[in-house]
Amino acid sequence: MTAHGTGEKISAVDLTEIRRAVDSELEEFLRRKLRAAAGHRLPPEAPETLHRFLFAGGKRLRPLLCVVGWHAAAKAGDRMHPGVCRAAAALEMFHAFALVHDDIMDRSDTRRGQPTVHRALAARHGGGRDRADRAHLGVSAAILVGDLALCWSDELLHTAGLPAERLLAVLPVIDSMRSEVMYGQYLDLLASGKPAGDLETPLEVIRYKTAKYTVERPLHVGAVLADADPRVLAACTDFAMPLGEAFQLRDDLLGVFGDSARTGKSHLDDLREGKHTVLLALAVQRADSRQREALDALVGDPGLTDDDARSIREILVATGARDRVEEMIRTRRDHARRVLDHAPFSADAVAALRGIADSATRRVA
Repeated sequence: MTAHGTGEKISAVDLTEIRRAVDSELEEFLRRKLRAAAGHRLPPEAPETLHRFLFAGGKRLRPLLCVVGWHAAAKAGDRMHPGVCRAAAALEMFHAFALVHDDIMDRSDTRRGQPTVHRALAARHGGGRDRADRAHLGVSAAILVGDLALCWSDELLHTAGLPAERLLAVLPVIDSMRSEVMYGQYLDLLASGKPAGDLETPLEVIRYKTAKYTVERPLHVGAVLADADPRVLAACTDFAMPLGEAFQLRDDLLGVFGDSARTGKSHLDDLREGKHTVLLALAVQRADSRQREALDALVGDPGLTDDDARSIREILVATGARDRVEEMIRTRRDHARRVLDHAPFSADAVAALRGIADSATRRVA
């Protein structure tokens, strides 16, 4: 199977080769955008900024799941259309858009161990401006760079050379994915602030912002490109939803307890923003009066210090909230793995999905 425009071969379900093929699609596309910008005397830093952002790291989880979704649904003897890797790359470009805007909303300083796009652009163009103007310029420029990534994700998909009937079939899945993650982000934004014991709200955010966006829809995109039957799509959902929830629960733990040098993000951001996570909701439910008073005083404080964060982490451990989230991760991961025992997927796809389930929920810090 040949990746569009790269000449690379993908044998069986080799996740390393899939990742390399997707990266090649992104490299080639952004090189063309850089040449086009130069030819029209447009600022080259837009494609350059996206290139730095995309290649600073990232798991490429959504593109991987897209291509594995194709393998899960493919019939024996099917050959993967070269446009599938380009469609997978479109998902990663869309994700770049979502992360750039997400970092603005979260007021994050770092992503993948580097300054976030709005911080980097503020530093690049902020000379001679006061702090507020510099910050506003960085945010405004980053919004536009994110908008370009959104537009270019469409362009990647529509220039993939997919058969017309497959493109027509996959567009509603892409539309649903985009709407779902926007609603999830909206719910997340409105729920942030002071800690609360409501568990349903953060679980709903997880379903839309992560489980459907990160796992279910990428699998559906690939499966639909292979002309999947309804049984395959249903099994994709049965696997994806518990795994996506486990993935986000792990991410929430790492956001508070993780090593910033390994996660690439500050362990203060979620606490300063007052993210309404399952982890914090459980702590609020189980806290005594003294612990609740401390959570109310510290969570959501934009001036939160490392010492303050240490105090919060101690409460999360003492109330058993951390252990309970670990248990929820294990339960959901095991559920997803059991779905694979009976899923109507190819053996290669099942093996790849088992590996993804383990790596996506693994404790790394």
